[in-house]
Amino acid sequence: MKGNEQKPRIGIFGRRNYGKSSLINYLTGQDVAIVSDVAGATTDPVRKTMELHGVGPVVWIDTAGIDDTGELGVLRVEKTFAELRQVDLAIILVSKNIFEEPEQRLVDACRDAKAPFLLLYALSDINPPDNHFLSEVEGRVGVKPFVFNVNCPVFRQPLLDKVLVSLPESAYRHASLLGDIISRGDRVVMVTPIDSAAPEGRMILPQVQVLRDILDNDAIAVVCKETELSKTLQSLAEVPRLVVTDSQAFDYVSKTVPDEVPLTSFSIVLARAKGLFDDYMKGTPAIDSLKDGDRILLLESCTHNVTCEDIGRVKLPRLLSKYTGKNLSFDIVAGLSTLERPLQDYALVIQCGGCVVTPKQLASRLAPAIAAGIPVSNYGLALAYLNGIYHRAISPFSL
Repeated sequence: MKGNEQKPRIGIFGRRNYGKSSLINYLTGQDVAIVSDVAGATTDPVRKTMELHGVGPVVWIDTAGIDDTGELGVLRVEKTFAELRQVDLAIILVSKNIFEEPEQRLVDACRDAKAPFLLLYALSDINPPDNHFLSEVEGRVGVKPFVFNVNCPVFRQPLLDKVLVSLPESAYRHASLLGDIISRGDRVVMVTPIDSAAPEGRMILPQVQVLRDILDNDAIAVVCKETELSKTLQSLAEVPRLVVTDSQAFDYVSKTVPDEVPLTSFSIVLARAKGLFDDYMKGTPAIDSLKDGDRILLLESCTHNVTCEDIGRVKLPRLLSKYTGKNLSFDIVAGLSTLERPLQDYALVIQCGGCVVTPKQLASRLAPAIAAGIPVSNYGLALAYLNGIYHRAISPFSL
């Protein structure tokens, strides 16, 4: 099962009135983006999900023009470049035989974000491309523009084929969460606490993702609440290959599960799958170096209703303060919102499991902190550390 935001993201970028909105309608075969001759019709990113053969569902993103002007225009351009840093593939439109600073800025931003990109020459029926211009652009950036126009259906499939070839497989082919740890017939116990922070009538996404992965590996999933864990373990005919718990129940569960049984958490499983596990392992021990007055940044990928048992906004700050005995300050930022403080103000960044974002989004979110040498951790790894079972919680992945 995938969260809506885990689909590969393909962004369309370029100047105003270059046909970005027309292109997204052309590719999806639907009128999902407003098309107008008035410059700046697209003010906020427009998203449309489409099934792409060979990949599955992808999200097309129509963005505001990078040459927008005025006070609001500057904000729109900033939002466009923020969107570019999150995409798995960027489509950059050029036209009118113009390739200047705005286009070069997009190309440079793609390279800085390590995002592959395609160059498309748009409006070719109105402003035919000059062959010298096409060759000059190819020599300048190493990519030859694909010439098309949205009024001719013959270009649609070749363009989709180029998208398919250019989209990194890592954006849509994900390795098994537990496939290198569990085997056919293994029993995996999932401990899923139900408290006021649990969603009504359903399991949270990380639990569903791990459950599906267990089934995909032909293993046997046994699901229980932490209060029923002891009885569940006693009822099993075989010792479980692994126990996966919600991180907030680490203290209780670690005392219930025998030491010889591997134990970890849903958040740690996801941290490993998202590709930043080594950075988290390097950064988590920095908890011991926190001092009075240090500020901690807690990053939540989703937006949810906050309760008195919220793991990121209540439990983690409380445990960190108790464990360190220091006077710490905490800032919580949800979704992909911009930070209100300079990143350098923080002594530690702790990211949630990131179940609703793509690996590219997560990596982009944490890249500035990693580059600045600020330690980064993950909810699950931090909670394991604070509960004194850090090495036990990561040991299943080094067996």
